[in-house]
Amino acid sequence: MSQTTTERTPRILYRAALARDAADQSEVFHHAVMQGASAHYGLAEREAWAAVLPREASAWAARQALFTTLVATCDGRCVGFLELDIPRGRIETLYVWPSLARRGIGSTLLVHAERLLLEHGAGRVRIEASLMLAESLLRRGWRDLGTEWVERGGERLCRRRLEKPLTAVET
Repeated sequence: MSQTTTERTPRILYRAALARDAADQSEVFHHAVMQGASAHYGLAEREAWAAVLPREASAWAARQALFTTLVATCDGRCVGFLELDIPRGRIETLYVWPSLARRGIGSTLLVHAERLLLEHGAGRVRIEASLMLAESLLRRGWRDLGTEWVERGGERLCRRRLEKPLTAVET
């Protein structure tokens, strides 16, 4: 009797963030910056970027009160998240656990964010994206509004200002 094993694709669920997600958000942020962004930013830049927010759940729970936060979960754990400032029509952050990157998790979070913005009457969405994220957004039709430099812990980090018009899809 032979057994065949099939690789199980993780089931990703999307929902609004809960306070219990904050600790996972902290880890997703830290690892996405330190590992996921390594091809685009040097170690000193990534360390300064990661130090912007404490690696504590309380900091991320506080951010949930400031921003509409959407999470992607796998087996009950947050593996990606997006923070949305609905009144300003901006995406504040978008991070995915590095080993799950490029599997559509970030894209799906963006689709949900765009729907929420449309429901609130927004005609466009903006983001200041890392060099890593900007590449994929530009391929998806976002418009480049230029480069800007931000200072984090004494390091200058390059990012791209991007914008996308929002249109409702009729079914």
